Amino acid sequence: MEVTRKTFKRCLSDLLNAAKYKQSNGCLERVNRKIKQIERTAYGYRSFNHLVARIKLEESKAVIKERASSYLVA
Repeated sequence: MEVTRKTFKRCLSDLLNAAKYKQSNGCLERVNRKIKQIERTAYGYRSFNHLVARIKLEESKAVIKERASSYLVA
């Protein structure tokens, strides 16, 4: 319990800002997680360009899926 209290005390301004503003970095964290996942599963690509191409391919699939779901909702 003491550790939790100290953590809250240390991060008080960050916690207050998170409660005050509606902005989130969730989308950015999703992209970072996806890139790390591709790097783990794609270990052994011969060149960095292949890795970058794979990341762009996966991200374009995600954008298409998001657009398709928004069309269904609308």
